[in-house]
Amino acid sequence: MTTLAPRSPHGLFTSGEPVRSWTVSTAKPVRYEVGFTPDVLDPRNPALVGAGVPDGDPVPPRRLLVVETTVDELYGDRLRAYGEARGLDYEIHVLTAHEQLKTMDAVFSVTEAMDRFGIARRSEPVVAIGGGVLMDVVGLACSLYRRSTPYVRVPTTLIGLVDAGVGAKTGVNFGPYKNRLGTYHPAAQTLLDPRFLATLDRRHLSNGMAEILKIALIKDRDLFGLLENHGGRLVDEHFQGDRGLDPVVREVLGRAVHGMLEELQGNLWESELERVVDYGHSFSPTLEMRALPELLHGEAVCLDMALTTVIAEERGLVLPRERRRILDVMCGLGLPVWHRLCEPGVLGEALADTVRHRDGSQRLPLPLGIGDAVFVDDVTPGELADAALSLTLYHTADKEDGHA
Repeated sequence: MTTLAPRSPHGLFTSGEPVRSWTVSTAKPVRYEVGFTPDVLDPRNPALVGAGVPDGDPVPPRRLLVVETTVDELYGDRLRAYGEARGLDYEIHVLTAHEQLKTMDAVFSVTEAMDRFGIARRSEPVVAIGGGVLMDVVGLACSLYRRSTPYVRVPTTLIGLVDAGVGAKTGVNFGPYKNRLGTYHPAAQTLLDPRFLATLDRRHLSNGMAEILKIALIKDRDLFGLLENHGGRLVDEHFQGDRGLDPVVREVLGRAVHGMLEELQGNLWESELERVVDYGHSFSPTLEMRALPELLHGEAVCLDMALTTVIAEERGLVLPRERRRILDVMCGLGLPVWHRLCEPGVLGEALADTVRHRDGSQRLPLPLGIGDAVFVDDVTPGELADAALSLTLYHTADKEDGHA
């Protein structure tokens, strides 16, 4: 609904003079779908070809498929067989996508492919098949192309499945800053297929576990218990449900996605800057970019969560036994709790950049026990230094015990 009002209570004329100023007010409903879709590349499954399209889609349908290089190597034959079986008029644009290539050049590569293919503006959504970096790049390209082009996300990594694939944000890095350029442009539909995790290496599974742990620590104590009891086996078995784990797989992934969407739904455009899902994302952007290519996103997030868990313990928000459980779960999931860049100078710069990003206040989420969070605005350099030292000592002791 749109309303148009002249800046005058008397209509179009004030004292015989025409009005020169108007206020336009409008609202656009936002609706997108996220759902688990097993065996999305099975030719008998119509989900992929039907995703994100309005009624009356032309037959045969046309699709530009943007596929990450490794995904094409692993699943390209199946994807092409799917296209042929479903009568799809398609083109595959293969894109190498990782954090160091997450730039506007990658966005331009996708837009050039969109131009070559000649996609229709509304009825032929671009399909992004890959990890979080690829989906962010495609999402940004689609938000810019003809000012808004629909797209579909098919995440193939754990971090894409529970985090990057379910929100509204797109983005690329600029200079030394992570996701400094971006838009809010949710995919019309996201198809979540855990079968892709079968070919994901162990490190990238652990990487995605960090975002699941984030949800557990700030809002879902039961999810934390599941990670504490089953997290290692979930990683070992690639979330495929071997040896009776299938109900646990469904519950862990379902809770993680639901928890994320529950927090995002009322604040997609981040008009409210106090966001509990920013937990783990106060210091990690700087740590991740400074360490490239050494740290993956989830690993940097885990360092951030370890640091803020220790800060919370010192403030009496987390009990010592809870802090031990949290750090033990992190290590059990194969995630780091220390890095050489976790030192006062770097952490101070990271916090300063976060304050600018959050409009002049820290708005720093800290865990409150396990399963809740509070916001603070007064973390000091001394606290950062003490927390960094505490994690160094923990890491050293763990290494001496033969666990790292």
